[in-house]
Amino acid sequence: MMDHLIKINYKQYVLWISCLVYIFEQYLSFRQLRLFLIRDRPDELADIVTKEEFKKSQAYNLEGSYLGFIMSCYKQAEMVFILHYDILPLLWHFCSQLHKNELVQSALFLIFLKSLLTVTSLPFKLYGTFVIEERHGFNKQTIKFFLIDQLKSQLVNALLMVPFVSAFFFIVELTGDRFYLYAWITMILFQLFFITVYPAWVQPVFNTLTPLEEGELKASIEALAARVHFPLKKIYVMDGSKRSTHSNAYFYGFGNNQQIVLFNTLLTEQVDEICAVLAHELGHWQMSHTLQLFMIQQLHILFIFWLFSRFVHSPQMITEFGFSETPAVIGFMLFQFIYFPVDSIVCFLQHTYKRRIEYQADAYALGLEYSDTLRSALIKMSVKNLGGLIVDPWYSAWNHSHPSLIERLDMIGVKPALPVIKEKKTL
Repeated sequence: MMDHLIKINYKQYVLWISCLVYIFEQYLSFRQLRLFLIRDRPDELADIVTKEEFKKSQAYNLEGSYLGFIMSCYKQAEMVFILHYDILPLLWHFCSQLHKNELVQSALFLIFLKSLLTVTSLPFKLYGTFVIEERHGFNKQTIKFFLIDQLKSQLVNALLMVPFVSAFFFIVELTGDRFYLYAWITMILFQLFFITVYPAWVQPVFNTLTPLEEGELKASIEALAARVHFPLKKIYVMDGSKRSTHSNAYFYGFGNNQQIVLFNTLLTEQVDEICAVLAHELGHWQMSHTLQLFMIQQLHILFIFWLFSRFVHSPQMITEFGFSETPAVIGFMLFQFIYFPVDSIVCFLQHTYKRRIEYQADAYALGLEYSDTLRSALIKMSVKNLGGLIVDPWYSAWNHSHPSLIERLDMIGVKPALPVIKEKKTL
Protein backbone atom coordinates (compact mmCIF):
# COMPACT_ATOMS: atom_id res chain seq x y z
CA MET A 1 0.00 0.00 0.00
CA MET A 2 2.77 2.41 0.95
CA ASP A 3 4.46 1.90 -2.43
CA HIS A 4 1.40 3.38 -4.13
CA LEU A 5 1.17 6.19 -1.58
CA ILE A 6 4.80 7.21 -2.10
CA LYS A 7 4.11 7.92 -5.78
CA ILE A 8 1.65 10.68 -4.83
CA ASN A 9 2.73 14.30 -4.58
CA TYR A 10 0.69 14.97 -1.47
CA LYS A 11 0.62 18.75 -1.53
CA GLN A 12 -0.33 18.95 -5.20
CA TYR A 13 -2.95 16.27 -4.63
CA VAL A 14 -4.50 18.28 -1.78
CA LEU A 15 -4.45 21.52 -3.75
CA TRP A 16 -6.11 20.00 -6.84
CA ILE A 17 -8.68 17.91 -4.96
CA SER A 18 -9.66 20.78 -2.68
CA CYS A 19 -10.18 23.04 -5.71
CA LEU A 20 -12.32 20.41 -7.45
CA VAL A 21 -14.47 19.92 -4.34
CA TYR A 22 -14.74 23.69 -4.00
CA ILE A 23 -15.97 24.05 -7.60
CA PHE A 24 -18.49 21.24 -7.10
CA GLU A 25 -19.84 22.78 -3.89
CA GLN A 26 -20.09 26.22 -5.48
CA TYR A 27 -22.10 24.69 -8.32
CA LEU A 28 -24.51 23.24 -5.78
CA SER A 29 -24.68 26.59 -3.98
CA PHE A 30 -25.46 28.31 -7.28
CA ARG A 31 -28.34 25.88 -7.88
CA GLN A 32 -29.74 26.85 -4.48
CA LEU A 33 -29.07 30.56 -5.02
CA ARG A 34 -31.28 30.56 -8.13
CA LEU A 35 -34.20 29.39 -6.03
CA PHE A 36 -33.65 32.17 -3.50
CA LEU A 37 -33.98 34.66 -6.36
CA ILE A 38 -37.63 33.71 -6.84
CA ARG A 39 -39.82 36.64 -5.85
CA ASP A 40 -43.38 35.29 -6.22
CA ARG A 41 -44.66 32.76 -3.74
CA PRO A 42 -45.48 29.41 -5.46
CA ASP A 43 -49.15 28.43 -5.24
CA GLU A 44 -48.18 25.22 -3.46
CA LEU A 45 -46.97 27.28 -0.47
CA ALA A 46 -50.15 29.35 -0.18
CA ASP A 47 -51.49 27.47 2.86
CA ILE A 48 -48.09 27.46 4.59
CA VAL A 49 -46.80 31.04 4.43
CA THR A 50 -48.13 34.43 3.44
CA LYS A 51 -46.64 36.32 0.51
CA GLU A 52 -44.89 38.66 2.92
CA GLU A 53 -43.41 35.80 4.96
CA PHE A 54 -42.18 34.16 1.75
CA LYS A 55 -40.46 37.39 0.62
CA LYS A 56 -38.79 37.82 4.01
CA SER A 57 -37.52 34.25 3.96
CA GLN A 58 -36.18 34.59 0.41
CA ALA A 59 -34.44 37.88 1.18
CA TYR A 60 -32.79 36.53 4.35
CA ASN A 61 -31.55 33.34 2.71
CA LEU A 62 -30.42 35.17 -0.43
CA GLU A 63 -28.19 37.47 1.62
CA GLY A 64 -26.83 34.46 3.49
CA SER A 65 -26.07 32.74 0.18
CA TYR A 66 -24.16 35.74 -1.16
CA LEU A 67 -22.11 35.89 2.04
CA GLY A 68 -21.53 32.14 1.81
CA PHE A 69 -20.16 32.48 -1.72
CA ILE A 70 -17.73 35.21 -0.71
CA MET A 71 -16.63 33.44 2.47
CA SER A 72 -16.12 30.10 0.68
CA CYS A 73 -14.06 31.80 -2.00
CA TYR A 74 -11.88 33.50 0.59
CA LYS A 75 -11.40 30.37 2.73
CA GLN A 76 -10.42 28.35 -0.35
CA ALA A 77 -7.91 31.02 -1.41
CA GLU A 78 -6.62 31.14 2.16
CA MET A 79 -6.01 27.39 2.27
CA VAL A 80 -4.28 27.40 -1.11
CA PHE A 81 -2.08 30.30 0.00
CA ILE A 82 -1.17 28.62 3.30
CA LEU A 83 -0.22 25.34 1.64
CA HIS A 84 1.45 26.74 -1.49
CA TYR A 85 3.66 29.19 0.42
CA ASP A 86 4.44 26.79 3.28
CA ILE A 87 2.94 29.00 5.99
CA LEU A 88 2.49 26.01 8.30
CA PRO A 89 6.24 25.19 8.46
CA LEU A 90 6.96 28.86 9.14
CA LEU A 91 4.48 28.81 12.03
CA TRP A 92 6.06 25.60 13.34
CA HIS A 93 9.51 27.21 13.20
CA PHE A 94 8.17 30.22 15.11
CA CYS A 95 6.76 27.93 17.83
CA SER A 96 10.07 26.05 18.03
CA GLN A 97 11.76 29.36 18.87
CA LEU A 98 9.36 29.89 21.77
CA HIS A 99 9.89 26.47 23.36
CA LYS A 100 12.09 23.46 22.61
CA ASN A 101 9.77 20.78 23.94
CA GLU A 102 7.86 19.13 21.05
CA LEU A 103 4.68 18.70 23.06
CA VAL A 104 4.60 22.39 23.99
CA GLN A 105 5.48 23.33 20.40
CA SER A 106 2.58 21.23 19.12
CA ALA A 107 0.10 22.81 21.52
CA LEU A 108 1.33 26.32 20.67
CA PHE A 109 1.21 25.55 16.95
CA LEU A 110 -2.41 24.37 17.07
CA ILE A 111 -3.52 27.23 19.32
CA PHE A 112 -1.87 29.86 17.10
CA LEU A 113 -3.23 28.28 13.92
CA LYS A 114 -6.76 28.07 15.32
CA SER A 115 -6.54 31.68 16.50
CA LEU A 116 -5.26 32.85 13.11
CA LEU A 117 -8.08 31.13 11.24
CA THR A 118 -10.59 32.56 13.72
CA VAL A 119 -9.29 36.09 13.16
CA THR A 120 -9.49 35.76 9.37
CA SER A 121 -13.08 34.48 9.71
CA LEU A 122 -14.06 37.31 12.03
CA PRO A 123 -15.09 39.84 9.33
CA PHE A 124 -17.55 37.34 7.85
CA LYS A 125 -18.99 36.53 11.29
CA LEU A 126 -19.32 40.21 12.08
CA TYR A 127 -21.08 40.93 8.79
CA GLY A 128 -23.37 37.93 9.19
CA THR A 129 -24.29 38.88 12.76
CA PHE A 130 -24.41 42.67 12.68
CA VAL A 131 -25.62 43.20 9.12
CA ILE A 132 -27.65 40.19 7.93
CA GLU A 133 -28.96 38.96 11.29
CA GLU A 134 -29.47 42.54 12.48
CA ARG A 135 -31.32 43.58 9.32
CA HIS A 136 -33.75 40.68 9.65
CA GLY A 137 -34.42 41.16 13.35
CA PHE A 138 -32.48 38.20 14.80
CA ASN A 139 -29.37 39.70 16.38
CA LYS A 140 -29.52 40.74 20.03
CA GLN A 141 -25.76 41.06 20.66
CA THR A 142 -23.55 44.09 21.01
CA ILE A 143 -20.07 44.21 19.46
CA LYS A 144 -18.55 43.92 22.94
CA PHE A 145 -20.66 40.88 23.84
CA PHE A 146 -19.83 39.26 20.50
CA LEU A 147 -16.06 39.74 20.89
CA ILE A 148 -16.11 38.46 24.48
CA ASP A 149 -17.99 35.38 23.21
CA GLN A 150 -15.29 34.78 20.60
CA LEU A 151 -12.56 35.14 23.23
CA LYS A 152 -14.33 32.71 25.55
CA SER A 153 -14.60 30.18 22.71
CA GLN A 154 -10.87 30.43 22.02
CA LEU A 155 -10.01 29.95 25.68
CA VAL A 156 -12.33 26.96 26.08
CA ASN A 157 -10.96 25.39 22.88
CA ALA A 158 -7.40 25.86 24.12
CA LEU A 159 -8.19 24.35 27.53
CA LEU A 160 -9.77 21.31 25.86
CA MET A 161 -7.15 21.00 23.13
CA VAL A 162 -4.05 20.93 25.34
CA PRO A 163 -4.90 17.78 27.36
CA PHE A 164 -6.01 15.90 24.25
CA VAL A 165 -2.88 16.89 22.31
CA SER A 166 -0.78 15.80 25.28
CA ALA A 167 -2.54 12.44 25.49
CA PHE A 168 -2.22 11.87 21.73
CA PHE A 169 1.48 12.79 21.85
CA PHE A 170 2.30 10.31 24.62
CA ILE A 171 0.13 7.54 23.15
CA VAL A 172 2.00 7.67 19.84
CA GLU A 173 5.33 7.73 21.67
CA LEU A 174 4.51 4.80 23.96
CA THR A 175 2.39 2.40 21.89
CA GLY A 176 4.18 2.27 18.54
CA ASP A 177 2.38 1.16 15.38
CA ARG A 178 -0.77 0.19 17.27
CA PHE A 179 -1.22 3.73 18.57
CA TYR A 180 -4.41 4.14 16.52
CA LEU A 181 -6.33 1.74 18.76
CA TYR A 182 -5.26 3.47 21.99
CA ALA A 183 -5.82 6.91 20.48
CA TRP A 184 -9.34 5.82 19.49
CA ILE A 185 -10.13 4.62 23.01
CA THR A 186 -8.76 7.87 24.42
CA MET A 187 -10.92 9.86 22.01
CA ILE A 188 -14.04 7.98 23.17
CA LEU A 189 -13.21 8.64 26.82
CA PHE A 190 -12.48 12.28 26.05
CA GLN A 191 -15.85 12.73 24.31
CA LEU A 192 -17.73 11.05 27.15
CA PHE A 193 -15.90 13.24 29.65
CA PHE A 194 -16.77 16.36 27.65
CA ILE A 195 -20.45 15.39 27.45
CA THR A 196 -20.42 14.89 31.23
CA VAL A 197 -18.74 18.17 32.19
CA TYR A 198 -20.30 20.35 29.47
CA PRO A 199 -23.55 21.21 31.33
CA ALA A 200 -21.80 22.05 34.60
CA TRP A 201 -18.55 23.66 33.41
CA VAL A 202 -18.73 24.74 29.76
CA GLN A 203 -22.35 25.74 29.21
CA PRO A 204 -22.39 28.32 32.06
CA VAL A 205 -19.48 30.15 30.42
CA PHE A 206 -21.81 31.10 27.57
CA ASN A 207 -25.39 30.75 28.82
CA THR A 208 -27.43 30.61 31.99
CA LEU A 209 -29.79 27.69 32.59
CA THR A 210 -32.71 28.17 34.96
CA PRO A 211 -35.32 25.56 35.95
CA LEU A 212 -38.59 25.85 34.05
CA GLU A 213 -41.23 27.40 36.26
CA GLU A 214 -44.25 25.42 37.43
CA GLY A 215 -47.19 25.74 35.09
CA GLU A 216 -49.00 24.25 32.15
CA LEU A 217 -45.91 23.85 29.98
CA LYS A 218 -43.88 22.01 32.61
CA ALA A 219 -46.82 19.76 33.53
CA SER A 220 -47.44 18.92 29.85
CA ILE A 221 -43.76 18.07 29.21
CA GLU A 222 -43.59 15.89 32.32
CA ALA A 223 -46.80 14.11 31.28
CA LEU A 224 -45.38 13.49 27.79
CA ALA A 225 -42.13 12.14 29.27
CA ALA A 226 -44.04 9.84 31.62
CA ARG A 227 -46.23 8.63 28.76
CA VAL A 228 -43.21 7.30 26.83
CA HIS A 229 -41.21 6.35 29.98
CA PHE A 230 -38.54 8.95 29.32
CA PRO A 231 -36.33 9.29 32.47
CA LEU A 232 -36.67 13.06 32.72
CA LYS A 233 -34.87 14.66 35.68
CA LYS A 234 -34.83 18.39 34.94
CA ILE A 235 -36.29 20.91 32.50
CA TYR A 236 -34.21 24.04 31.97
CA VAL A 237 -34.70 27.30 30.12
CA MET A 238 -31.63 28.79 28.42
CA ASP A 239 -31.26 32.54 27.88
CA GLY A 240 -30.70 32.21 24.15
CA SER A 241 -32.42 35.53 23.51
CA LYS A 242 -29.36 37.46 24.65
CA ARG A 243 -27.74 36.48 21.35
CA SER A 244 -30.55 35.84 18.90
CA THR A 245 -34.30 35.42 18.49
CA HIS A 246 -33.77 32.03 16.80
CA SER A 247 -35.39 29.25 18.83
CA ASN A 248 -34.37 25.68 19.62
CA ALA A 249 -34.50 22.84 22.17
CA TYR A 250 -32.28 19.88 22.99
CA PHE A 251 -31.75 16.96 25.35
CA TYR A 252 -28.60 15.90 27.17
CA GLY A 253 -27.58 13.32 29.75
CA PHE A 254 -26.89 9.61 30.13
CA GLY A 255 -29.11 6.69 31.03
CA ASN A 256 -31.65 7.63 33.68
CA ASN A 257 -30.40 11.20 34.00
CA GLN A 258 -31.99 12.92 30.98
CA GLN A 259 -32.53 16.66 30.93
CA ILE A 260 -34.34 19.00 28.52
CA VAL A 261 -33.19 22.51 27.63
CA LEU A 262 -35.58 24.97 25.98
CA PHE A 263 -34.43 28.26 24.48
CA ASN A 264 -36.43 31.04 26.12
CA THR A 265 -37.34 32.21 22.61
CA LEU A 266 -39.32 28.98 22.22
CA LEU A 267 -41.59 29.72 25.17
CA THR A 268 -43.74 32.10 23.13
CA GLU A 269 -45.16 29.13 21.19
CA GLN A 270 -48.28 27.21 22.22
CA VAL A 271 -47.82 24.43 24.76
CA ASP A 272 -49.05 21.68 22.44
CA GLU A 273 -46.68 22.80 19.68
CA ILE A 274 -43.68 22.78 22.04
CA CYS A 275 -44.68 19.28 23.14
CA ALA A 276 -44.94 18.23 19.48
CA VAL A 277 -41.35 19.39 18.90
CA LEU A 278 -40.22 17.51 22.01
CA ALA A 279 -42.15 14.42 20.87
CA HIS A 280 -39.95 14.46 17.76
CA GLU A 281 -36.84 14.61 19.96
CA LEU A 282 -38.22 11.81 22.13
CA GLY A 283 -38.48 9.76 18.96
CA HIS A 284 -34.71 10.06 18.57
CA TRP A 285 -34.27 8.87 22.15
CA GLN A 286 -36.80 6.04 21.84
CA MET A 287 -35.12 4.65 18.71
CA SER A 288 -31.58 5.17 20.07
CA HIS A 289 -30.66 7.49 17.21
CA THR A 290 -28.19 9.45 19.33
CA LEU A 291 -26.41 6.24 20.33
CA GLN A 292 -26.38 5.03 16.73
CA LEU A 293 -24.87 8.29 15.52
CA PHE A 294 -22.28 8.14 18.30
CA MET A 295 -21.27 4.59 17.32
CA ILE A 296 -21.05 5.51 13.63
CA GLN A 297 -18.89 8.49 14.52
CA GLN A 298 -16.57 6.31 16.62
CA LEU A 299 -16.14 3.78 13.81
CA HIS A 300 -15.31 6.63 11.47
CA ILE A 301 -12.73 8.01 13.91
CA LEU A 302 -11.19 4.54 14.29
CA PHE A 303 -10.90 4.28 10.50
CA ILE A 304 -9.24 7.72 10.33
CA PHE A 305 -6.70 6.82 13.04
CA TRP A 306 -5.98 3.46 11.39
CA LEU A 307 -5.49 5.05 7.97
CA PHE A 308 -3.24 7.69 9.50
CA SER A 309 -1.09 4.91 10.95
CA ARG A 310 -0.38 3.89 7.32
CA PHE A 311 0.94 7.40 6.64
CA VAL A 312 2.64 8.30 9.91
CA HIS A 313 5.98 6.77 8.88
CA SER A 314 5.98 8.38 5.45
CA PRO A 315 8.68 11.10 5.43
CA GLN A 316 7.42 12.20 2.02
CA MET A 317 4.14 13.43 3.49
CA ILE A 318 6.08 15.61 5.93
CA THR A 319 8.64 16.99 3.48
CA GLU A 320 6.15 17.77 0.69
CA PHE A 321 4.22 20.01 3.07
CA GLY A 322 7.45 21.89 3.80
CA PHE A 323 8.43 20.33 7.14
CA SER A 324 11.71 18.63 7.93
CA GLU A 325 10.22 16.61 10.76
CA THR A 326 7.23 16.96 13.06
CA PRO A 327 5.62 15.04 15.92
CA ALA A 328 2.69 12.80 15.06
CA VAL A 329 0.21 15.43 16.30
CA ILE A 330 1.18 17.79 13.48
CA GLY A 331 1.48 14.88 11.05
CA PHE A 332 -2.12 13.99 11.84
CA MET A 333 -3.20 17.53 10.96
CA LEU A 334 -1.39 17.23 7.61
CA PHE A 335 -3.00 13.85 7.03
CA GLN A 336 -6.45 15.43 7.41
CA PHE A 337 -5.72 17.53 4.32
CA ILE A 338 -5.11 14.30 2.41
CA TYR A 339 -8.22 12.67 3.87
CA PHE A 340 -10.42 15.65 3.00
CA PRO A 341 -12.17 14.17 -0.12
CA VAL A 342 -13.00 10.97 1.75
CA ASP A 343 -14.32 13.00 4.65
CA SER A 344 -16.58 14.95 2.25
CA ILE A 345 -18.14 11.71 1.02
CA VAL A 346 -18.53 10.37 4.56
CA CYS A 347 -20.22 13.63 5.56
CA PHE A 348 -22.64 13.25 2.64
CA LEU A 349 -23.47 9.68 3.73
CA GLN A 350 -24.00 10.85 7.31
CA HIS A 351 -26.38 13.54 6.08
CA THR A 352 -28.31 10.89 4.17
CA TYR A 353 -28.60 8.77 7.30
CA LYS A 354 -29.54 11.74 9.51
CA ARG A 355 -32.30 12.80 7.14
CA ARG A 356 -33.68 9.25 7.32
CA ILE A 357 -33.82 9.25 11.13
CA GLU A 358 -35.41 12.73 11.12
CA TYR A 359 -38.32 11.22 9.17
CA GLN A 360 -38.46 8.37 11.70
CA ALA A 361 -38.60 10.83 14.60
CA ASP A 362 -41.41 12.73 12.88
CA ALA A 363 -43.28 9.46 12.41
CA TYR A 364 -42.85 8.73 16.11
CA ALA A 365 -44.39 12.12 16.99
CA LEU A 366 -47.29 11.32 14.65
CA GLY A 367 -47.76 8.05 16.50
CA LEU A 368 -48.22 10.08 19.67
CA GLU A 369 -51.06 11.92 17.90
CA TYR A 370 -49.21 15.16 17.29
CA SER A 371 -49.80 15.32 13.52
CA ASP A 372 -51.67 18.65 13.44
CA THR A 373 -49.60 20.33 16.16
CA LEU A 374 -46.33 19.05 14.69
CA ARG A 375 -47.31 20.50 11.33
CA SER A 376 -48.16 23.90 12.82
CA ALA A 377 -45.03 23.87 15.02
CA LEU A 378 -42.75 23.11 12.06
CA ILE A 379 -44.35 25.87 10.00
CA LYS A 380 -44.18 28.43 12.79
CA MET A 381 -40.55 27.64 13.63
CA SER A 382 -39.57 27.79 9.97
CA VAL A 383 -41.37 31.11 9.45
CA LYS A 384 -39.98 32.54 12.68
CA ASN A 385 -36.41 31.48 11.82
CA LEU A 386 -36.86 32.45 8.12
CA GLY A 387 -35.89 28.96 7.04
CA GLY A 388 -35.49 28.21 3.35
CA LEU A 389 -38.86 27.30 1.83
CA ILE A 390 -37.66 26.15 -1.59
CA VAL A 391 -34.68 23.83 -1.51
CA ASP A 392 -32.67 22.38 -4.37
CA PRO A 393 -32.55 18.59 -3.85
CA TRP A 394 -28.87 18.27 -4.85
CA TYR A 395 -27.77 21.12 -2.61
CA SER A 396 -29.86 19.82 0.28
CA ALA A 397 -28.59 16.24 -0.06
CA TRP A 398 -24.96 17.40 0.11
CA ASN A 399 -25.28 20.10 2.78
CA HIS A 400 -28.29 19.45 5.00
CA SER A 401 -28.62 16.91 7.78
CA HIS A 402 -32.35 17.70 8.09
CA PRO A 403 -35.08 17.51 5.43
CA SER A 404 -36.60 20.78 4.32
CA LEU A 405 -39.92 21.99 5.73
CA ILE A 406 -41.80 20.94 2.59
CA GLU A 407 -40.23 17.48 2.64
CA ARG A 408 -41.19 16.99 6.28
CA LEU A 409 -44.75 18.19 5.73
CA ASP A 410 -45.01 15.88 2.74
CA MET A 411 -43.96 12.95 4.94
CA ILE A 412 -46.56 13.93 7.55
CA GLY A 413 -49.13 13.59 4.77
CA VAL A 414 -50.83 16.93 5.08
CA LYS A 415 -49.14 18.76 2.22
CA PRO A 416 -48.53 18.00 -1.47
CA ALA A 417 -45.05 17.20 -2.73
CA LEU A 418 -42.29 19.77 -3.24
CA PRO A 419 -43.48 22.42 -5.70
CA VAL A 420 -42.04 22.43 -9.20
CA ILE A 421 -40.61 25.85 -10.01
CA LYS A 422 -40.65 26.93 -13.63
CA GLU A 423 -37.24 27.88 -14.95
CA LYS A 424 -38.35 31.35 -16.08
CA LYS A 425 -39.22 32.37 -12.53
CA THR A 426 -35.64 31.91 -11.31
CA LEU A 427 -34.32 34.87 -13.29
